Amino acid sequence: MTKYVIGIDYGSDSCRALVVDASNGKELAAAVRNYPRWMEGKYCDPAKNQYRQHPLDYIEVLEASVKEALAKCPAGVAENVVGISFDTTGSTPALTDENGTPLALLPGFEENPNAMFILWKDHTAVKEADEINKLSKEWDIDYVKYEGGIYSSEWVWAKVLHVLREDEAVKAKATSWVEYCDWLPALITGTTGLKDLKRGRCAAGHKAMWDPEWNGLPDEKFLTTLGPELAGLRDNLFDETYTSDAAAGTLSPEWAEKLGLSTDVVVGVSAFDCHMGAVGAEITPNTLVRAIGTSTCDILVAPYEEMKDKLIPGICGQVDGSVIPGMVGLEAGQSGFGDIYAWFKNVLSWPLQFLDDEEQRKAIEDKILPVLSEEAAKIPVEESTIVATDWLNGRRTPDADQTVTGTIAGLNLGSSAPRIFRALVEATAFGSRAITDRFAEHGIEIKEVVGIGGVAKKSPFVMQTMADVLNMPIKVSVSEQAMALGAAMFAAVAAGVYSSVEEAQAAMGQGFEKTYYPIAENAAQYNEIYKKYIELGKL
Repeated sequence: MTKYVIGIDYGSDSCRALVVDASNGKELAAAVRNYPRWMEGKYCDPAKNQYRQHPLDYIEVLEASVKEALAKCPAGVAENVVGISFDTTGSTPALTDENGTPLALLPGFEENPNAMFILWKDHTAVKEADEINKLSKEWDIDYVKYEGGIYSSEWVWAKVLHVLREDEAVKAKATSWVEYCDWLPALITGTTGLKDLKRGRCAAGHKAMWDPEWNGLPDEKFLTTLGPELAGLRDNLFDETYTSDAAAGTLSPEWAEKLGLSTDVVVGVSAFDCHMGAVGAEITPNTLVRAIGTSTCDILVAPYEEMKDKLIPGICGQVDGSVIPGMVGLEAGQSGFGDIYAWFKNVLSWPLQFLDDEEQRKAIEDKILPVLSEEAAKIPVEESTIVATDWLNGRRTPDADQTVTGTIAGLNLGSSAPRIFRALVEATAFGSRAITDRFAEHGIEIKEVVGIGGVAKKSPFVMQTMADVLNMPIKVSVSEQAMALGAAMFAAVAAGVYSSVEEAQAAMGQGFEKTYYPIAENAAQYNEIYKKYIELGKL
């Protein structure tokens, strides 16, 4: 019988369940569900950079999306599903009790944002990240050296310390913490107890300062020196981590019944969305896979012999096995990309609130970005006299700094909306080049770029601009759901359908639909404008 696997992609706004034929990667059906509380704007305060998500959102959409996707499949598919794996945003941790239960699921904490999952783009912990960086440089072990040398407020230890300082009730109840991608497999396998919870190599290595060189996580003395609020957490965490080809367990009877599947279904150890998306996009050494959406996450894999003793400063970590077991995974990215375009659209659409006709208002809003792209594409590169930086949500790479802000320079009375939009698109492309330059400066060769995600699939103007600025071809993956497809590949390996990730990629990969080639004249002109971007960023 044909075997099927389910890849489940948890993004910033929604969950997508994808049912895949494990023999060839054919996508049978998908279902998407938005997080209900998140869509209402609950528990968030954008003015404070606070973004929290309730675990009930994750639970409710999981059951609904999987059942809907299976309902779209031919008869017999559900009975032959052999594996499930998740990918999620990250670092998105929550504090837990002694059973590994996120505190927001406990009585008395249901409406407390500090008891919920702290979304990747929550930047409330800038102060704590600064303290981690300062102490790391003074300590006898440099715990951030494999994290690019700079710890970010987007990552778990800074977030946990900030919440514990802010909330005495949470501090009194918290026993440990869990990453979103590690909690979901534990949830559906019925794993309770912190010592039984399998932690993924991806999240631990890139965001939690985990490395075998110092026997796992930073030691208790470092953590309590950083903040006495962290006392005791280390003993309730972990030393060992697992790559995502490993099994976390099998479906519990409760979740097998909820999803309409067998208790024999293997649940894989999970990872972050961009890492699994890179596998879904058939990543190989010297290929940069860019997951391009509200932000970007950039992934490379390098053989051990290429890495040797290299430390790449200012990236988001280099971790053995975080993408493909047997190679070093390297992560970078931009804290804002599509979010920057959405911000500009929201600025322009502000007066539309005065329209009484809601349908008319929405129709106009929906046209803003497509028309801006059409008009901006008509402007010659040599007329790109407005220069912007892409740090409206801080900077992830190179050299993480969530205190920096965006800038638009060179405005005059002729600066129209399409010209400003073009400058913002160019800024995101320049931010992309700063990342590729950082890798190149430290001996990591990039031979090709692959784009996945919403912007890659839907924005030709953005992708062509990026190809011109990088002066590299950019291939776009066929799959609309590269993240979920990557998760499905890992599920197939964890379930024993394939013996390695590479074997799963070869069988299940869907190829590429389009390639954007750099226009030589534009690339030469952008090379000069890029220098202005660099200078603007120094001001």
